[in-house]
Amino acid sequence: MTLRDWILLTTLSFLWGGTFFFVRVALDDLPPLTLVLARVVIGSAVLYAVLRATGESLPRRREVWTTLAVMALLNNIIPFSLIFWGQTAIPAGLAAILNATTPLFSVIVMHLFTTDERATPGKAAGVALGFLGVVVLVGPAAVGRLDTPLWALAACLAATLSYAFSGLWGRRIKPLALTPTVTAWLQLTITSLVMAPLVGLVDRPWMLPMPGAAAIAAVLALAILSTALAYIIFFRLLATAGPSNLLLVTFLIPVSTILLTGLFLGERLAWTHVAGMALIGLGLVAIDGRVWRLFRG
Repeated sequence: MTLRDWILLTTLSFLWGGTFFFVRVALDDLPPLTLVLARVVIGSAVLYAVLRATGESLPRRREVWTTLAVMALLNNIIPFSLIFWGQTAIPAGLAAILNATTPLFSVIVMHLFTTDERATPGKAAGVALGFLGVVVLVGPAAVGRLDTPLWALAACLAATLSYAFSGLWGRRIKPLALTPTVTAWLQLTITSLVMAPLVGLVDRPWMLPMPGAAAIAAVLALAILSTALAYIIFFRLLATAGPSNLLLVTFLIPVSTILLTGLFLGERLAWTHVAGMALIGLGLVAIDGRVWRLFRG
């Protein structure tokens, strides 16, 4: 990776780590589903402006829209809704740590449903370590030793499983020959079309009081910085650094979130959360494979 790649990777970690921070601020004034809709509508509008400025044409093929509709369900609608719902009851830092388990579920999903991405012994060891960390995180809540709601933890873990399946489905997108910006815009646009009637039925946002300035600023930052800009950086890094190096961002996101929420919201994590994060981090190191290659070298 070049110096520019490292700078972009660090920036992306703060943008995605900021997601949990901005959500925590916005949830004080907005319900979860309404916040999801605001995020994707504004993000879609920003990416559409980028597409118009760059002169990229919008796809019309039915195959493109149906493939991206499933991707929007797995990568946006389900995980965004579950994570935002979970964050109504648990700290943002804990939600970010649970989100870091996505590669663990990805290894399992790819092993079960593909023939070319089977789990190696190193990846299997990483998954075992990572899920031991999940047990440390969730176990005390499951037996009632912590006041953390079990349903909120389960919602965040279910979101990571959805992300893992989106990675599997995402293999169908490459043959469509779409640009990264078009792919991101389509996902956000389809998500907006699905979420709008759902939010209208459940939240009735027109009946809600006007959110405060902090919540509005958090929504704008969530949509513009942590969604539209983050997507552009993500796909650029995917092309220049590759998917293996992109896994490194998973290590950094919880750290970014904990720093932001600790400094500005005063959130503090329990020792079990820190211990669980350490075990998940070790699992991710094993899955990444650099340590094994270093020893073999």
